[in-house]
Parts: sequence; C-alpha cells; structure tokens
Amino acid sequence: MLDVEVPPLAGFTVGVTAARRADELTALLERRGATVVHGPAIRIVPVPDDAELQAATSSLIAHPVDYVVVTTGIGFRGWVEAAEGWGLGPDLLGVVGKASVFARGPKAKGAVRAAGLVESWSPESESNSEMLRQLLQIGVSGRRVAVQLHGEPLPGFVSALRQAGADVVELPVYRWTAPIDEGPLERLIESVLAGSVDALTFTSAPAVASVLATARRLGRYDALVSVLRGRVVAVCVGSITAGPLVAAGVPVVRPERARIGALARTVAVELPARATRLSVGTCRLEVRGQGVVVDGVLRGVSPAPMAVLRALTATPGKVLSRPALIGVLRRHSGRDENVDAHAVETAIARLRSALGDSSLVQTVVKRGYRLAIPA
Repeated sequence: MLDVEVPPLAGFTVGVTAARRADELTALLERRGATVVHGPAIRIVPVPDDAELQAATSSLIAHPVDYVVVTTGIGFRGWVEAAEGWGLGPDLLGVVGKASVFARGPKAKGAVRAAGLVESWSPESESNSEMLRQLLQIGVSGRRVAVQLHGEPLPGFVSALRQAGADVVELPVYRWTAPIDEGPLERLIESVLAGSVDALTFTSAPAVASVLATARRLGRYDALVSVLRGRVVAVCVGSITAGPLVAAGVPVVRPERARIGALARTVAVELPARATRLSVGTCRLEVRGQGVVVDGVLRGVSPAPMAVLRALTATPGKVLSRPALIGVLRRHSGRDENVDAHAVETAIARLRSALGDSSLVQTVVKRGYRLAIPA
C-alpha cells in the first residue's frame, strides 16, 4: 500500500441520492477529499402538511394504545411538533404517556425524554428486530400498538404484530415521494453509467426504489444494475435500505451501525481498498476512480485518458494494440463515430501529460502501448 499524504477519497467521485441530511453526508465525504454529485431520488412530504399523519394521530388520540414504538428521534420530534401545530399536542402526549414506550436507540430515547416522557424499554442492539422480539415475548394479542415509521414502511415488523393478534396503528412520519425535478437524478444515473462515479450512496429504501424506477423509465435499468454489480460500489446506510438492491442481485457494502457518519467512513475505507497499486518505471502509482496518485501526489486525469489507463493497468506490462484501445474509447464514449487511431494517440498524449512523466506509458513500435513495467 502506498504511503501517500492525500485524503482517502481524493480522486474519487461519490454519488449522493439522499434528500434529508444530504448536506451533512456531502460535507462528510468532501472533508475526506471526495468529489460529490448529488441527485436526490426522493423528496420529503413536510410533516405539518401530511394529512395522512394527522388522521392517524387523531385516531390514536380517539382510541388510546397500549404500546408506542418510537423508531427514530427526529421522527418522534417531528410528529410531536406537527401535533402541536394541529392543536393536538397535549392530547398526543397524554396518550403516549399512559402507554408503554419502546424506543429503538439513544436518539429515540432522547426525543421521548425531551417531550417529558419516559421510555419503558430500549434494545441494546438498537434494532427493530429486538424490539419486535420483546413485544412478541410480552404478548400483544388484543393490544393496540402504535408504530412510528420514518420514511420507510416496516412490513415485516407490522405484519408480525398483527399475526400475533395486535391492532396496529402505523404513523408515517416523513413520507417520501418522487422529486419535483427529476433532472439531477437522471444526470446522476447517466454519470454512473458513463464511469465518472465510483460509489453510489443510499440512506433509505425508497431512494433505492426511486433510482431503480427512474433507470427503468429511462430504459437504463439493466445497464445500471450491471454497473452496480461491477466497477461502481453501492453503499447503503443499513440492511433495510439495501433490500431493493439485494433483491436486484447487486452486492452492497454497509456500515455495522446505521449512521450517516459511519456511512461516510465506510465509503472512505471501501474505495481506496479498490484502488490499483503498481510500480511503473521509477514511480509508484495508485490508480483511483478519477485520478492517479503518483509518488504521493494526486494528479487529475480526464475521462478518456482514464479509460485508457484502466485498460493498461488491467494487464500490467502487456501491450494493448491500437485497435484494442479504439474499442476501449468506443465503449467509454458509447458511440462508434470519431473514434480512430488518432483518438488513441490523443488520449495517450493526454495521459502522459496528466501523469507528469511521459516514460510511464511506452510506445511499442507497430504493436501498441504498455505501462513501463518489466515483463
């Protein structure tokens, strides 16, 4: 591994599909050196305007529950604030205060306590599955259970409670819908397909579903899935988020804890681990997604020369003919016209210039080009 003093994500481009907390994730990635492309896959229905949540809250107040499951701190706070705006705040807190409150993790507990309430139980694992096991062990037959959702449905959780005889009230805090302007998402998908994005991040299952649905609408679904199974790494914040990708046969990387910070750290570990490291001539090269670290110095490489470099590093030291490199550039550009031997020579010249040492890419007379690696 090269001992370089460059940020771990310098030379890599990361796609962000998040709506809520996109700025936070972008800042965390950029702090580690990444170039970020944002294409929000969903938009959030503002809680105060959500008639569905208001109706569910009124039903909860009219018919009190025995258990309240709080899955997220921000979701619970948003729900309470919205209820206050509807004039239902005191009634909601009165009902929740008389129920047994199950809070999924520290943030959920903090939100419950900030509202003047006390949780009855919280799982050490901070997982929904452990909360479900505890509820089923206690017994919910004939009991009324409120489940605060946060953007994503919990079909397995809810159906298990109903099968055990519970009357379940789902409270959809922060529902997702399609973005008003789908242009940024479409451009992000095209960037992924063009090879100019190295990792695609997801923070919710609806965002994954939206990306896949948009790709299908564009006629690019198969191409996108193929790319995500190959060079571009899909990074999800948690297992629920990863579900639609796993169902599509896409390998997924995710942190041990479902946190935005952990997601950024996972990207910062995963992408450098995939870099190609070579000794070429007298230099040490680390080929990153959209750039090359040459003896500890990051050098930017434009897309066409980068495609050529990836092809040369795939078979280090071996000669690639001009026809083979024409094929590389055609696949990169997505078209056949205007790609000839001259285009190859231009790409090679630009690659040598970007690397800062023309001797690193050798011309083999009448055969083609190779990296300066001993046979």
